Amino acid sequence: MSLNTVIPIPRRTLHDELVDRLRHMIIEGELAPGEKLSEKDICASFDVSRTPLREALKVLAKEGLIQLIPNRGATVAKLTISDLEEAFPIMGALEAVSGELACANITDPEISRMERLHKDMVDCFKARDMSGYFQRNELIHKLILDAANNPTLVEMQRSLSGRIRRARYMANMSDERWAQAVAEHEEILKATKERNGPLLGSLLKAHLANKLASVRAALAE
Repeated sequence: MSLNTVIPIPRRTLHDELVDRLRHMIIEGELAPGEKLSEKDICASFDVSRTPLREALKVLAKEGLIQLIPNRGATVAKLTISDLEEAFPIMGALEAVSGELACANITDPEISRMERLHKDMVDCFKARDMSGYFQRNELIHKLILDAANNPTLVEMQRSLSGRIRRARYMANMSDERWAQAVAEHEEILKATKERNGPLLGSLLKAHLANKLASVRAALAE
């Protein structure tokens, strides 16, 4: 390749970076449910203008993480049982489909990566590193979804994922539930390695149902 040949290097946009940072702050509770978001303060904190911030807020609103109220600005959306009971069963069905399709398409290198992520996730569990655990947990679920190799399925899951990402995080707050989730992931990894699509689909669906039960308990408290 000649150095004279121009090959653009993809760069993350400021908008994408803002979306990721704010999403992370909401999911991990740095921005509390019902909290009003000050555009002025956020712009100052991240040294950005209002234009990319407002575009980022629109994305987060579509994901269900914030509410945009005319003439009142943005607030962090509250988690309600009714919203979650509407979203979780649909996501569970989609994850079941992704599991079945993934087992038909997943490669050996992808399974090896899943094993490494699982080991790292268990290490985070033992160290009581909730943030690290959650990050690796998401990567495992994303790997399964990517292995399904179905763009329509990806788009459908993306439209719902924002509404329950905080719930996924909350569901692991109880020590008992956290240990149970790790055990469930052991079974998920085993079914994936065996490429048992129907079993993996049912495990993923049950995994999400158990998280909903934990969130109900957490919100009740």
